[in-house]
Amino acid sequence: MTADDSVLSEEVSFLEGPPLLPEQEDSYYTPKQSQETGSLFEHCARTLDRSLKTGAHGLPLIGSGDWNDGMNRVGHEGRGESVWMAWFLILNLKQFAKIAEKRQEVERAQKWRAHAEALRQSVEIEAWDGDWYRRAYFDDGTPLGSASSEECKIDSLTQTWAVLSGAAEPSRAKHAMESVEKYLVKSREQMILLFTPPFEKTSLDPGYIRGYLPGVRENGGQYTHAAVWCVFAQAALGDGQRALELFQMLNPISHADTPEKKDLYKVEPYVLAADVYSIAMDVGRGGWTWYTGSCGWMYRGGLEAILGLKVRGDFLHIEPVFPESWPEYQMTYRHGRSIYTLNIRQGMKERNTVIPLVDDGEKHVIAVECVSLNRRPLINSGSALV
Repeated sequence: MTADDSVLSEEVSFLEGPPLLPEQEDSYYTPKQSQETGSLFEHCARTLDRSLKTGAHGLPLIGSGDWNDGMNRVGHEGRGESVWMAWFLILNLKQFAKIAEKRQEVERAQKWRAHAEALRQSVEIEAWDGDWYRRAYFDDGTPLGSASSEECKIDSLTQTWAVLSGAAEPSRAKHAMESVEKYLVKSREQMILLFTPPFEKTSLDPGYIRGYLPGVRENGGQYTHAAVWCVFAQAALGDGQRALELFQMLNPISHADTPEKKDLYKVEPYVLAADVYSIAMDVGRGGWTWYTGSCGWMYRGGLEAILGLKVRGDFLHIEPVFPESWPEYQMTYRHGRSIYTLNIRQGMKERNTVIPLVDDGEKHVIAVECVSLNRRPLINSGSALV
């Protein structure tokens, strides 16, 4: 039994609480610990099973918000749908189907794979807007994140996750990221917007996200947690140079390396800010620093998406995308008491890209030659996200 199998087999209690009434959108109470227990896998499986209900377009219900909880009224009547959730579920259903099969849960695995394929087809039929993927559908069927939308015409989430899910039609995924570059990446201001234009005057009610000023936080500013996924997506598309450029754009040091930038940014240049404003009077101003959700993804973006270092059990996998200016680079990795110094360079053939790890207290120096992902077509990058 692997470490992952052991963790998923742990028995954990469920929690109990009253279900929401039809007129309720939320409820505050202290849940009780149930007498019923289940393996951690069972907890995850029930969550996935509950997510399988779809709306009129065959897409997952958004309810009172998905990743962007500020969009809590897009589907509060129970009919609104989330395009981003479709990509996210496709990835998770496929990965958990493999786990289910190992646990002899064959029926569940088959159901999850079939639903993932149904979602993939629905997204391509119902959510492609011509130049990018739509973000969601309101309860009444009005699209959000469409060229026809008054505000929030394009949202980065459904474009990056079209790539990260590994499920989008490749030419569409590439074109969607080109639209991100065109409308959401602001090179001069060193920002990657969550969506544009921000909510301000629309008659539609997406939720409390409109409580933020236009261009602040999730309402059309840079929300760094999502912006880092642009780094992942460009790396998965094989563009190591652009992935590095976007990474440096998000790097807080790049926002304070001159007195003028420092005075504009106004927050600590040594920690990641959760958001950067695009509001006219404060373009480039940072907000809510020391935000762990963003910095964790930023760390993984550099380490995994660009440098290609991925730990899988007792093995190191090296799968980099080399920026044009990098013929080689070096990494040092600690495994228990052991130190691994990895000298990685571009080559014509793969050599030593999977390295077994041993905790022997020794220093290991290993030469690694990689065929950069820059030379490969669109890949399924989902494994990088677990």
